Amino acid sequence: MRDAFANEIKRLSEANKNVVLLSGDIGNRMFDKYKSVSPERFFNCGIAEANMMSLASGMALCGLKPVIYTITPFTTTRCLEQIRIGVAYHNAPVVIVGTGSGLSYSELGPTHHSLEDIAILRAVPNINILTPSDKQELTTQLQEAISMNTPSYMRIGKKGEPDLFNESHNLGIGKANILKEGEEILIIGIGPILIEAIEAAKSLKNDGLNIGVASMGSIRPLDDDFLRKMISKKYKYWITLEEHGIVGGLGSTLIEWCSDKQLYDIKIKRLGVKNEFIHKLGNQSYTRNILGIDKKGIINTIKEL
Repeated sequence: MRDAFANEIKRLSEANKNVVLLSGDIGNRMFDKYKSVSPERFFNCGIAEANMMSLASGMALCGLKPVIYTITPFTTTRCLEQIRIGVAYHNAPVVIVGTGSGLSYSELGPTHHSLEDIAILRAVPNINILTPSDKQELTTQLQEAISMNTPSYMRIGKKGEPDLFNESHNLGIGKANILKEGEEILIIGIGPILIEAIEAAKSLKNDGLNIGVASMGSIRPLDDDFLRKMISKKYKYWITLEEHGIVGGLGSTLIEWCSDKQLYDIKIKRLGVKNEFIHKLGNQSYTRNILGIDKKGIINTIKEL
């Protein structure tokens, strides 16, 4: 996904001379193509992420379109005050991109895990919260985010994520999509971890279970029409899947949505990371497995319903 971001931000910078890219001490080689066409609009701000956020806010209030890029926890939790006061309070059109979201950097430990970013930024007004699941959805959402006059936060993976969407899907900010039709049980997920849901659904089909899979696309705004349509399909269970803590993430968001709409019949099971730090470290696949949020864990959860 990060390569798709690099290619698209280069293209957007050529089309819009107000686009400015700020990096937090990463991606120098990755942005060589960008720097070849827009060298005066690239700033490596080093490991000074809070200052980078304030700089971007000032640029946005002067009419520029700043895009911030660095590892997710360093562009969210480290910068919360600057996001809240410098960006959100002024409704400054800054696009904040967090790369390596969730457990992408699993083996580096809790300093590099991003399992609270959605929960934290949901509490901050004015910010769109975007959760693309593959490079095609990332590209579409990035285009729209830069064209808006409000701030956006986008959490993306690292590299090697499979393509999930095709030309039949209606991608964009606030647009959810069905990836696999199903009955009785619907898995609603965000981000690249959705491939685990698709693989689980394929496996369960051999057991006579027809599991639906959907991508929510963004947490704010939610696709209200899509959710109402899913309610009308009378699924027995919704299972939310996210590479994020279960506190304050997608699962919490949909439970709150159902409560606000007084829709009490739907049963929601949350699959995500428990509200605890992860000390047993390995690569992303290993960590998903021990947390029960990989293909095997999803299958076990469904069989236990």
